Amino acid sequence: MKATSAQSSGPAPGSRPAGAGGQVGTVRSAQSVGSAQSVGRPRPAAAARTADERYRSVPGLVLASARRFGEAAAVLDGEVTLSFIDLARDMERLAAGLVARGLRPGDRVALWAPNSASWIVAALGVQAAGGWLVPLNTRFRGGEAAYIIDRAEASMLLAVEDFLGVDHVAMLAEAAPETAARTPVVRIPGPGQGDGAQWRELLALGGPAEFAEVRRRVEGLGPDDLSDIIFTSGTTGSPKGVMLRHGASLRAYEAYNLGFGLGPGDRHLVATPFFHCFGYKAGWMLSLLAGAATVPTAVFDAGRALADIERLRISHMPGSPAIFTGLLDHPDRPDRDLSSLRVAAVAAASFPDRLVERMRDGLGLQVVMTGYGLTENHAIGTFTVPTDPDEVVNGTVGRPAPGVETRIVGPDGCDVPDGEPGELLLGGFAHMSGYYDDPAATAAAFADGWLRTGDLAVRDSQGYLRITDRLKDIYIMGGFNVAPAEVEKTLSAMPPVERVAVVGMPDPRFGEVGAAFVVPRTGMTVTPAEVIAYARASMANYKVPRRVEIVEQLPVNASGKVLKQSLRERLA
Repeated sequence: MKATSAQSSGPAPGSRPAGAGGQVGTVRSAQSVGSAQSVGRPRPAAAARTADERYRSVPGLVLASARRFGEAAAVLDGEVTLSFIDLARDMERLAAGLVARGLRPGDRVALWAPNSASWIVAALGVQAAGGWLVPLNTRFRGGEAAYIIDRAEASMLLAVEDFLGVDHVAMLAEAAPETAARTPVVRIPGPGQGDGAQWRELLALGGPAEFAEVRRRVEGLGPDDLSDIIFTSGTTGSPKGVMLRHGASLRAYEAYNLGFGLGPGDRHLVATPFFHCFGYKAGWMLSLLAGAATVPTAVFDAGRALADIERLRISHMPGSPAIFTGLLDHPDRPDRDLSSLRVAAVAAASFPDRLVERMRDGLGLQVVMTGYGLTENHAIGTFTVPTDPDEVVNGTVGRPAPGVETRIVGPDGCDVPDGEPGELLLGGFAHMSGYYDDPAATAAAFADGWLRTGDLAVRDSQGYLRITDRLKDIYIMGGFNVAPAEVEKTLSAMPPVERVAVVGMPDPRFGEVGAAFVVPRTGMTVTPAEVIAYARASMANYKVPRRVEIVEQLPVNASGKVLKQSLRERLA
């Protein structure tokens, strides 16, 4: 039976109160269709049932972890240390305070703060009260935050008191006074801070009746109930709210840990933002699953991260290629004891050649993993495992996670043979429950029950996938398809090049040709002629950019993704 996307058919358990718009439901798991592949990785030996079956919800996990790991450290945030018991206690206290403030099951609560212990407690408190968490990007300006607060119909905003000299609440009030006026705000402590007047008041607000109600709500949560609305970054239009579930989140990251290998007593340095699944679900939530300690990092600084790895005996670390390149290139690295660091997860569909080798040699890593996912699939899709060789880690995104199926299809929707490029479709348990209050966009995201990723991929004979580009970014030069990501990866290997973005531009002779925007490394220079000469020596002629611009920076959105439409408009 093929999977189908869910349509609204009445409120689901834990759904928002009547009158709130949106789509609720669970997308049924896809079964094998055509050449769909799902590599049969075994479940962990100790887990006869998957995490969603054992814990049912994220708050259920927290309570179970408190029983399992007790006084062991769960969060290390500067001067703030929380054990697993502390975290469960503070979750219930905050949830009781929110219930006392009138929070109802299904109410949306926005959270606008950097990585910190209080972010974790706030998120868990919202979910234990039956609310749906709506994380906000800390790079947002006031108008951007207001759009999501309004779009999600958030009933409350939990916001950091002050971060890097920015008062987020004041910024919201200035940009969108009506939104600020109708949205109650509770200030929460910043990174490394355990206290604040409004925070302390909220934690103390609940009484016996509210604690009893919290216990009732947590016991009533099930795997199919919504946990979050995480808004996409909106590179091609307005952000859309992706509705995610408790159970799929737990199951997905228990599977992910087959590659990451986090366990009791490990120390997990998380510099990836909590407002993304990579910092939240593959970050602190995974630590709770594994019995490890989360070390939140609000602002990444390579020198400080190296010091933290040495001082706190960090064992695991996720990050982008830029984060690990920063560690490798920092002058303090040779003098730091990094012997505790064993595993790194690199978040990129493509990264520079030899990076894996450099990370093993320069950081002493035993395992470097990578993977692929998108928010609409609970950010799970494929990943590599410790037994995969370096060339697989450096050149692919691994094979499908347990319970995830893949198809690669051509423009006609039919499966293409291995080795041929096509759009990657995902099936399985991890489909989103839809876009919040947007049934048309939800329907467009699926094809016969398979989630359309919009990414072009190639699968080899062993089932490993390579992401070649975004479907919408491909341009055709004289009849030849050109994948900008391939050109970008090649040009990024030039020693003076820090970052590069390639887009197609109209051409009267060839239809389209490539244009490259190049950011030089600090202290180095490069000319357009040098870039073109390098490209001609490194790739087929039709792939060589016909125009090169040297720029100080690339336009990016609040999530750091390059805004290629802005580059196309600049060319026009």
